[in-house]
Amino acid sequence: MKIGELAARTGVAPRLIRYYEQQELLSADRQPNGYRDYGEAHVERVERVAGLVQAGIPTRLVKVLLDAEDACAREEPTCPAEVAALLAAELDGLEKRIACLSRSRDTIHRFLDQTRAQVAPA
Repeated sequence: MKIGELAARTGVAPRLIRYYEQQELLSADRQPNGYRDYGEAHVERVERVAGLVQAGIPTRLVKVLLDAEDACAREEPTCPAEVAALLAAELDGLEKRIACLSRSRDTIHRFLDQTRAQVAPA
């Protein structure tokens, strides 16, 4: 499939897909005419990258995570000490963001529950 179809299937803009390629998060096959050629595995990869980026993980760490996942799939060693340190620092930030989002979700639930209770007929 071409980049436009990949974009439509993943909901990720073609410009962003090209950026993922520049950051070496995605590698497209090339047709003889130079057009990018994507398959089903690329759909999964773009969705994975987009999900990680939307979760707040910087692209430099997305690359590290994807490389580690790929190495794990090949049953190779996956985590040098410096990578582990980067991931540990990122994990701390993720945990804080998750806690903040959880508190916000709980507040919204309480507000909606109170609102429903006030609106419900007696």
